[in-house]
Amino acid sequence: MSKLSKSEEELMNMLWKRKKAFMKDLVDSYPEPKPATTTVATLLKRMTDKGFINYINIGRSREYYPLVKKKDYFSKEVNGLIKNFFNGSASQFASFFTQETDLSKAELEELKKLIDQEIKRK
Repeated sequence: MSKLSKSEEELMNMLWKRKKAFMKDLVDSYPEPKPATTTVATLLKRMTDKGFINYINIGRSREYYPLVKKKDYFSKEVNGLIKNFFNGSASQFASFFTQETDLSKAELEELKKLIDQEIKRK
């Protein structure tokens, strides 16, 4: 699986949220100022070529849908981040994440609970 550019990720998030959409729906999803239709068409073409989305023809329109699940893409991105920036150490990543993201005590407690549950599962 290749990587999406920031613009492609933004558009992909819209498509993941909608499950399927026509180009007009996607353009309408953008905040003002909306990108040109040709810009969105180019992004959709690139994302199709990369294998992230596909479409079905309905009349003269294309209805786009994701081929990659958001969870799968995000998991690959996070694992790449850990590998490239934290020497493959999830604990270094967790240390950085908990210290540098200004989490509240309640959020840290929730993370601890999630970790404890995962430990019990293993």
